[in-house]
Amino acid sequence: MTETSPKGLAVVTGASSGIGLELARCAAMAGYDLVIAADGPDIDAAAEELKRNAVEVWPYQLDLSTQAGVRDFVEAVESMGRPIDLLMANVGRGLGHGFLDQDPDEAQTVVDTNISGTLLLVHRLGNAMRERGRGRILFTGSIAGFIPGAYQAVYNGSKAFINSFSHALREELKETGITVTCLMPGPTDTDFFERAGLLDTSIGQGSKDDPADVARIGFDAMMDSEGDVVAGWKNKMTSAVANITPAEMLAKQHADMTRPGSADD
Repeated sequence: MTETSPKGLAVVTGASSGIGLELARCAAMAGYDLVIAADGPDIDAAAEELKRNAVEVWPYQLDLSTQAGVRDFVEAVESMGRPIDLLMANVGRGLGHGFLDQDPDEAQTVVDTNISGTLLLVHRLGNAMRERGRGRILFTGSIAGFIPGAYQAVYNGSKAFINSFSHALREELKETGITVTCLMPGPTDTDFFERAGLLDTSIGQGSKDDPADVARIGFDAMMDSEGDVVAGWKNKMTSAVANITPAEMLAKQHADMTRPGSADD
């Protein structure tokens, strides 16, 4: 049995692949034990790989788009009786195509995963952090939150919520000993585009950032108590330009990248 890490416990959602797995790796390499969750069975393989860092890892396969799934996960974390040092709310879901062409249940799942489930998770575990007077919270937002997301409208709207919410929560917790950081990546080389049905789009076929680099930038920003960080210089330019560009123009530019079949244009 591996001894308990003196640095404590890190909780990471959406940790079976992509940015979430890389965030978990960052925490493991820093000596944190891990509680990780995802909606697929590959979370167990991720746990076995992470254990090679000589830390304890507890994996949970749960649907964090549901209130029941989040509550089950929170209860599992609480039953350990260990304080949470790092909470990385990374789980997210995308969905391509025009809004009226989408299955409304799938669109609702994006909202339930990216917003509702994240809020419940952070509310429950954040209260435990506040009682202790110590902890760090990292949200995975997105530069998509700066842009009206034609053909990806629900996802971009959900990330606009997370970007904004993280800053508001940071201010509320300023005097509590808890820091809140928002990581805002751009297109990243994960299975996001396949799962969102975006492989036939210009953005789906375009260049993407390495999830390990993105996660390291976010993890370091969290440990440095920064409020937010945009990963990658091109994404920094995109977010800066978005702040001064009319919304109508941004929506058109986004449509050119995400319209179904735009990869062939």
